[in-house]
Amino acid sequence: MASNSFGTLFRITTWGESHGSGIGVIVDGCPAAIELNEEMLQKELDRRSPGSSLYTSPRKEIDAPKILSGVYEGKTTGAPISIIIENNNVDSSKYEDIKTLLRPGHANFTYLKKYGIFDYRGGGRASARETAGRVAAGAVARQFLNRFAIKATAYLSAVGKVDFTGTEVDRAFLKTSPLFAPNPSAEAEFIREIESAKGADDSVGGIVSFIIENMPAGIGEPIYAKLPALLAYAMLSIPASKGFEFGEGFRAASMRGSEHNDGFINIEGGIKPSSNHAGGVLGGISTGEPIFGRVAFKPTSSINIPQKTVDIEGNSAEFKLPAGSRHDPIVAVRAVPVVEAMSLLVIADSFLLNCKP
Repeated sequence: MASNSFGTLFRITTWGESHGSGIGVIVDGCPAAIELNEEMLQKELDRRSPGSSLYTSPRKEIDAPKILSGVYEGKTTGAPISIIIENNNVDSSKYEDIKTLLRPGHANFTYLKKYGIFDYRGGGRASARETAGRVAAGAVARQFLNRFAIKATAYLSAVGKVDFTGTEVDRAFLKTSPLFAPNPSAEAEFIREIESAKGADDSVGGIVSFIIENMPAGIGEPIYAKLPALLAYAMLSIPASKGFEFGEGFRAASMRGSEHNDGFINIEGGIKPSSNHAGGVLGGISTGEPIFGRVAFKPTSSINIPQKTVDIEGNSAEFKLPAGSRHDPIVAVRAVPVVEAMSLLVIADSFLLNCKP
């Protein structure tokens, strides 16, 4: 299986399956002398872990990371950083009765077509559990970018038809919200939308917004490796993601040039854009303004409503989740720290390509 790695200089490789003995990540290219320990990784992983609220899967995973290499006396050595996270709460029995059915919205069909084999237990390699490795790697990238005061923040900005995209973010509230909501009003409406879907044995989609702050101008490559292109590649690699936009995004198509163009001003001895409709990027290279974008996530594929399907032999069948199955009513909530991690990984890699740390 190819394509398990991401990045050029700051490069990660994730491994493992959702119902295997463990998952993990190797981070290659992280500069030396970066402060790093397992507590820093744990802080990030706790945000992604299931079972943290009524609106995530009840699967209880401690997600305790163990650093196997690349760190000595609390600092990175420049060698590859290997991190393992054991799977401690695995119940594969729930999948036994449905192992021959093609699950609607899942990767069983395509994996079988490509590889001729598929680990049906929780989705195997296609499971969103793989993203724990990305979040751990994102924690490493965050520690590196702290040197330059570069920050990335993601939050849930829409659930179903309730959209708070573009609203002011209450940073203090965001840190405490189990839904990563931007403010109390948004959280209350998000909860109503999620509860409505849960009450109908269904699921709901959502949008995760992100912002990267304190970026210097001149970071990024033109043409095929533009910052937005790399961010799109990163975000659309996240399980259940369905769309990406940055800056004004698709709204730009309905704007006039006079509305969308960012002028320039000379302020405090430096030239900068007077507005930021471009989303912090021109020609694929950072302008020094905040980089912001949005990622759309589909509704959770695993729902309690019976669905028509076929088995692997092509015989008609009805798919229904086994009793006691553990799934998220909305995947976008747990995708928030993953979006944040992927943005950090893109910027760390781009920074190394442009600057000597």
